[in-house]
Amino acid sequence: MASSKVYSYILKNIQEKGALFFLLLDPDKVDTYSLPDLAEKIEKADVDVVLVGGSLIINSDFNDFISHLKKLIKIPVVIFPGGIEQISPYADAILFLSILSGRNPENLIGKHVLAAPLIKKINLEPISTGYILVESGKTTTAEFMSNSKPIPRHKPELAMAHALAGEFLGMKLIYLEAGSGAELTVPEEMIYFVTKFCSIPVIVGGGIRSPEVARKKVDAGAKIVVVGNFFDNHENYDQLKAFTDAVHYKLKKSYEV
Repeated sequence: MASSKVYSYILKNIQEKGALFFLLLDPDKVDTYSLPDLAEKIEKADVDVVLVGGSLIINSDFNDFISHLKKLIKIPVVIFPGGIEQISPYADAILFLSILSGRNPENLIGKHVLAAPLIKKINLEPISTGYILVESGKTTTAEFMSNSKPIPRHKPELAMAHALAGEFLGMKLIYLEAGSGAELTVPEEMIYFVTKFCSIPVIVGGGIRSPEVARKKVDAGAKIVVVGNFFDNHENYDQLKAFTDAVHYKLKKSYEV
């Protein structure tokens, strides 16, 4: 059985830093030639985890991308899968996502049955994650590809009930997702409502384009903030440290004392 090394790392660092910053990389949008420069900035910025994945991987070699990235950084590389083809022995772990907000059985358990033996075979650590899509102002790729209806953004109690069900089913993380390139982020009221009732860490991602917005999600109760699309632009790499500083509030407080 795969160990819980990465999950233990996440919990330990949440305890030390207050909240964590995950950088999401889509292999189709990040050229492998730019990885050394990006990897250097990732290390200097104190990014906690790099997620790798995309709704569709068309122009790149998934295994090659992760293998190359692992040689450049020391922090965990975790797969954020857009499908069962996005499984690699070179990663440290995989978010074993179940889309709780939808009623499509393929995304609740169907695809998981196909993926589980592969994950077991390569001894990849699975981190059971309840994935909740949240209305974000437009139809996102995640919503379209999963054929799942998002939670209305003005219904925080619905998100809470879904998240709590995921926790009761034994999931280790809850992921509130506005979607890649979302116009609107997950509302702070919803984050607060979910984290008030759930005792497992809550991830928030989608549409976050500034350190100030990232910090608002943490203040509302998020323990992990994910940013992806914003850093598809190489010119934004230098802002990584500003994001991690905004999220690592416990470290910031200790520096101020």
